[in-house]
Amino acid sequence: MIDVNDLRKGVTFELDGTLFKVLEYSHNKSGRGNASIRVKARNMLTGANIEKTFQSGDRVQDARLDFHNVQYLYSDGEFYYFMDNDTFDQHAIKSDMLGDSAGYLKASMEVKLTFYNGEPLDVELPTSVDLEVIEAEVAVRGDTATGVTKKVKTETGLEVQCPQFVKVGDIIRVDTRTGEYVTRV
Repeated sequence: MIDVNDLRKGVTFELDGTLFKVLEYSHNKSGRGNASIRVKARNMLTGANIEKTFQSGDRVQDARLDFHNVQYLYSDGEFYYFMDNDTFDQHAIKSDMLGDSAGYLKASMEVKLTFYNGEPLDVELPTSVDLEVIEAEVAVRGDTATGVTKKVKTETGLEVQCPQFVKVGDIIRVDTRTGEYVTRV
């Protein structure tokens, strides 16, 4: 059992027999009384998001997870397929389970796959990925008084706000935690 004060973004816990992963966390302490801990969590089995409020001192069941290094192979629209680097077993994850992470996956990319009771649940991405720009809006000349950005589309279908100098064919680095442009590679 773990105290709810130890919940942070990315922590996985079990509540009422269901596995959840914390997406957002806030700790609120009003004048008197106990603090309240508010978490936004994703149900790891269905992909649904919930918001839950706990009182300070509450406890939740800790979940024991296994991690394997895998290589992303391909997607057929409904499932994403990964190959274990050690055993060469192939594992499939439903697209709704990955959520926004799917936009960062490139063929042959190395990621960590999370397992719970032998079933694949989630993907842990590297902190940044390099993606090729396939579509870019036209930059307007003279629009440089402030840090003007434009929307570009990458090879995986991910849309990112970038500086105006980024053009089609450029390789850009994107932070997978925030979805923001980092630099041109």
